[in-house]
Amino acid sequence: MPHYVVLSKLTDEGRKTIKERPGRISEVNKELEKMGIKVLEQFAVLGPYDFVNIVEAPDNNTVMKMSVEMGARGSVELLSMPALKVEEFIKLMK
Repeated sequence: MPHYVVLSKLTDEGRKTIKERPGRISEVNKELEKMGIKVLEQFAVLGPYDFVNIVEAPDNNTVMKMSVEMGARGSVELLSMPALKVEEFIKLMK
């Protein structure tokens, strides 16, 4: 299944929610699973983004739908990028 790197930036509302209910992160991951997206890795980071997520999804359309649905809530802004494992990239280049 294709992999994606999803960079997440919390809005003021999102920061408030996470401060009050940090477990909300796990709840959102379960919601993503219902959309067909599996969170493989998730990191809280410093810098312009708050989280780096490595996910599996069936296709770009599923990730686009997720981005719109999550963004429409007003708590997070997302930047999603398709990703290839290095082994797959090397194979592609041969």
